[in-house]
Amino acid sequence: MPTNNIAEKKPSVKLTVGAQYICFNTMDANNGWTNAFETEVVKLPTVTQVQVTDNADSYDSYASGAIYDSDTDVPTKDIAVTNLAFPDLLLARMKGDTVDEGVVVEGKGEIARPYFAYGIVVLKKNGEKDLRWYPKCKLVENSDSTQTSTDSHSDQTDDVTIRAYRMSDENGIAIRLPHRQKAEGDNCIWRKRTNREQLRLLPNLY
Repeated sequence: MPTNNIAEKKPSVKLTVGAQYICFNTMDANNGWTNAFETEVVKLPTVTQVQVTDNADSYDSYASGAIYDSDTDVPTKDIAVTNLAFPDLLLARMKGDTVDEGVVVEGKGEIARPYFAYGIVVLKKNGEKDLRWYPKCKLVENSDSTQTSTDSHSDQTDDVTIRAYRMSDENGIAIRLPHRQKAEGDNCIWRKRTNREQLRLLPNLY
C-alpha cells in the first residue's frame, strides 16, 4: 500500500472556554426571525462549561433486502452552558418575561420567546481562537439553584440550554471561524455564506 499520500496532522488541544456573546434579533411583527440584529452585543465571561449536541435524525432507505442509502438531517443543535453567574434581566428577556424599569413579571401564560444570536469562543494551546456563532437561537431551559454557604468553598452555578436553529438550507445552523485572525476584510471565507448583518457582528467577538 503506497504511503506517499499520508499527511500527518497534529491539531492543537483545547485550553479553555472563553466568553459567550448574545445579540438579540430584530424580529418581525409575527415574532419571526429576520436578518437584522440589535446594535448591542453582550459579552459574558462567565462560562465554566459548554456542551453542544446535534439533534440529528437518520434515515435508512432499503432495497432488495439491504440498506441502499442513508441520510442524516441535523435541524437543530442544543447548547448547554454552565455559568458562574448570569444577569437576571438578560435571562428574563431571553425567557420572554416582561421587564419594566428593572421589574420582572414572570409566567404570563404563553409567551413568544425572542430569537437571539449566540457566540462562544474556545481557546487552544497554540493561541488559536475557535469562534462558534449561532445566529438563530432561543432559550429552551434554565435552572436556578441556590445553596447555603459553608466553611468550604463551592461555586454556585446557573445553567441555560439554548437551541440553535437553521437559518436556511444554504447558510445552515452555525458559523465557525477556527482562525487566529478576526473575520475582517473582503477575504473572509464566510462572506459568500452569510449576510452582511452577521459579518458586522463577527469581527467584534474576539
